[in-house]
Amino acid sequence: MSFNTSSRQLSKTDEAPEDVPSQEVTPLDAPAPGDTVQTSEAETPEVSAPETEAPEAKAPEAEAPEAKAPEAPEAEAPEATTDPEPKAPEAKDPEPEAPEAETPEAEASQTETSQTEASETGTPETEGPEAEAPDADAPEGEVEAPEQAAAAPDPAVSDADTPTAPRPRRWRRVWGGWREKYPVAARVLAWTTTAVALAVVVVALLMPTQADKVRIAAFVRLPVEAIFGAALLIVLPRKPRIAVAAFAGLGLGALTVVNFLDIGFNEYLGRGFNVVLDWSLFSDAQGYLQDTFGKGGALGIAALAVTLVIAVLALTTLSVIRLGNLAARHTETATRTTLVLAIAWVTCAALGVQYAAGIPIASEHTMQALQFKAEQVQRTLQDEAEFAKIAKKDNFANTPPDQLLTGLRGKDMMITFIESYGRSAIEDPVMAPGVDATLTAENKKLTDAGFAAKSGWLTSATYGGSSWLGHSTFMSGLWISNQQRYRTVTAGERLTLPGAFKKTGAWDTVGVMPGVQKAWPEQNFYGIDKLYDSHKLGYKGPKFSWSTMPDQYALTAFERLVHSKKHDKPLMSTIILTSSHQPWAPIPELVPQDQVGDGSIYNAIEKAGKKPADIITDSTKSKQEYGKSIQYSVSSLINYLVKYGNKNTVLIFLGDHQPIARVSGNHASRDVPVSIVAKDPKVLDKIAAWNWADGLQPKQDTPVWKMNAFRDRFLTAYGSTPAP
Repeated sequence: MSFNTSSRQLSKTDEAPEDVPSQEVTPLDAPAPGDTVQTSEAETPEVSAPETEAPEAKAPEAEAPEAKAPEAPEAEAPEATTDPEPKAPEAKDPEPEAPEAETPEAEASQTETSQTEASETGTPETEGPEAEAPDADAPEGEVEAPEQAAAAPDPAVSDADTPTAPRPRRWRRVWGGWREKYPVAARVLAWTTTAVALAVVVVALLMPTQADKVRIAAFVRLPVEAIFGAALLIVLPRKPRIAVAAFAGLGLGALTVVNFLDIGFNEYLGRGFNVVLDWSLFSDAQGYLQDTFGKGGALGIAALAVTLVIAVLALTTLSVIRLGNLAARHTETATRTTLVLAIAWVTCAALGVQYAAGIPIASEHTMQALQFKAEQVQRTLQDEAEFAKIAKKDNFANTPPDQLLTGLRGKDMMITFIESYGRSAIEDPVMAPGVDATLTAENKKLTDAGFAAKSGWLTSATYGGSSWLGHSTFMSGLWISNQQRYRTVTAGERLTLPGAFKKTGAWDTVGVMPGVQKAWPEQNFYGIDKLYDSHKLGYKGPKFSWSTMPDQYALTAFERLVHSKKHDKPLMSTIILTSSHQPWAPIPELVPQDQVGDGSIYNAIEKAGKKPADIITDSTKSKQEYGKSIQYSVSSLINYLVKYGNKNTVLIFLGDHQPIARVSGNHASRDVPVSIVAKDPKVLDKIAAWNWADGLQPKQDTPVWKMNAFRDRFLTAYGSTPAP
């Protein structure tokens, strides 16, 4: 639209006093350069009489009817623009300019400059997607042209259009400019971002909870949760949609984190993560990492884990929000796609279509996972009350001391746990050759020294770790399969195997536990009179990863500090050997008995050994080193027994659990070997009915018991009278 000289006279009416020249003409609505120059030459800074200018003031309204409200009378225009217009420059123009000092010539010069810049560079308001609201995008400090102000006389409208958050709009203008400058790159970036968001959501919805089930087929399925979620986000208004998408994204991220924990727990403990009980295990995991990789390595791993959790939560949340907004912008396409996927899902579910056995195309994985976790929480809470009742029932709780363990009176008893000594060590094709050869050789040593052995299988209550659950299950005769049960039983007065020996008054009870590195209140529960932990065994050598000292040293210290001393009573000793604890690098070596000393000899052995990083990610190497660690522990124990045992020595030794799945396999049993060794043939005759195998190696068809059954069978076999 062009303006002639008469229409430009508007700026000198009563409705637009001399304050108006401070309002710079925006490039969007600037008049033609020629008209502006003519007007500025004819005008004077003085205000003309209203009656001479009023008839001409209506001309712009007639030429620009689109800016004028049709229902507003022409007579109201002067009233509407008289008061607010002089105030507008003060409210909207923060620049230190003095409007009164401007001359018409200066205004014309500014107008020409604005027009020149607009013609050469263009305006961002007219180029971006927000061109329909140029006043909102105008940089702060610019003022509307007089003709725009006259066309919109309502001050409320101009106030509403005043930008309140210019910073985000600048970024949008920058993004809009980059997008227009590089349209292909912008489209590729948008498509890539959408594809990544879709992939994140699909992976999170379909992620398995076991490492061996993570394969491509598991993620090429139709998740019903995505179909329902898409349908909901399509119909919601903008604000509720974003809120629901953010909440769903956070929930999906939290579920993804729990899925990762499930994978880790299944890999190391043979079970999923218990959201009620397993949080306390993170402190133990941190200690294990520190012993294995050092304090700096442990802190680095912890920081990385926290960062990954935050990243997963943010990524899933942003992904769901993006997909929800995309569906809202393309409602028709999104609705059709969702309908087609829903029909496909129902069809595949009804026909039972599968990629492979156990991988249906119609997936309900997330709903099933949530249902399982909810049921797990319910079971855990119920189990606590039920187990407390079970723990109070004890077949030997009231047995008189003189009726306990009468068949073992006068014997020096040793109950020894070998860390992670599982059935896989004897039967796995990688580990078995070396371990079986060691068991055969050590059994020959026993036979030559006059000892005999019988061996069987026990099913442990734990797998891959949490050794204390295996120890307490074996000792108490209760199935201690989680941390809550462990806390319940150790807080009570359940009769344990060491406690039964102590109750008779015929034995002194001691514990040798190099793995205990802090206060251990369970000592009283187990009935151990004297405890020798890692600080009381006098070891001056290096740690071997998690293991504080080699097994050979721990047994030698036991002999020096306890067994070789004179006692009024036989000993009941509980010993836990730790050299076969993961990560199985470095592994100690057997040294001549007279060179063990204070353990300093192991410095060179530890330095020459493998590092955890050398084997921890390699399953085959882990199996090989694990097998060697079992050979070392068994040899250390049998060598001690042959050297220091006598006709009254009775040894019970067993594994506490299987090694982790990376070593034992994803579907390995929880069975562990158990052996009883003695010189006195009467000791083994009392368990002849158990049908255990002769020697240190149980057979494949040897009976398998649950580990908690051993206590009652053992007490009964050796003369204890039940008295609930």
